[in-house]
Amino acid sequence: MPDRQLVTAGIDGSAESLAAADWGAREALLRGLPLHLVHAFDQPSERTHLPEIEVPFHRESGALDRAVLRLSSAHPGLGILDEQVTTPPVEALVEAAESSSLLVLGSRGFGAFAGTLVGSVALTVTARASCPVILVRAGANPGSKEPGEESAERIGPVVLGLDLEHPCDELIEFAFVTAALHDVPLQVVHTWAVPLVPSAAAADPEESKSRLLAAALAPWRHKHPKARVTQRLMHGLARHHLVKAATDAGLLVIGRRIAAGEHLGPTAHAAIHHAKCPIAVVPHD
Repeated sequence: MPDRQLVTAGIDGSAESLAAADWGAREALLRGLPLHLVHAFDQPSERTHLPEIEVPFHRESGALDRAVLRLSSAHPGLGILDEQVTTPPVEALVEAAESSSLLVLGSRGFGAFAGTLVGSVALTVTARASCPVILVRAGANPGSKEPGEESAERIGPVVLGLDLEHPCDELIEFAFVTAALHDVPLQVVHTWAVPLVPSAAAADPEESKSRLLAAALAPWRHKHPKARVTQRLMHGLARHHLVKAATDAGLLVIGRRIAAGEHLGPTAHAAIHHAKCPIAVVPHD
């Protein structure tokens, strides 16, 4: 396993990728890591003399330099590594994830541009990356406090969607560490579906689920004694409640089971398309 001592952000010249680079820069500062900016663009193999092909290429080929200048000015203490490759974006970013502790990408979410290049690249990379991926929309304010900057605005709470059947360490640890780094509360949400016609003799599982959730979080509360953690148990579909819980959140954290293959489930798709805040998708066993 490569040494994961980088925060990587994908750059393509779009407003979404600039928001991702801003978020990545602040995360890198908080985590004490350098920022790796990757710009992958398929260069025309030969001169086409077609402006609709060559003009976008020349415009986007300068995106990396502009991002480096912008971030260097905003964060003079940040170490920045920049890399421009002609590998297809998905392959380049999936490869970069192998040596990253965190990968940050721009996402348009659900709307008129859903399914275009940026959206499809972000979704595909998120489903294949070996490290946590944060998807950031244009206009997202990282809002995290920089070292020595007490007056900086903070993000809202971190919301963690947790499946009690798979309460994996990687997912819980990521949420606790991120909340601690940003000095914000952590809200842990667990949902479960109920029968359409419940039996009169059926026991309400909320009490037992509350105990299970408390037990799953206990080691992490002990490890992070200053964490401000709240537990929320709700009946219904996870994707509905998590999108709603993320309304005032600074970050929504959800898991992706590696064993399920290189695709995203309905909860992840709903969160990526509809949640208002940035989304962190954490791969786990």
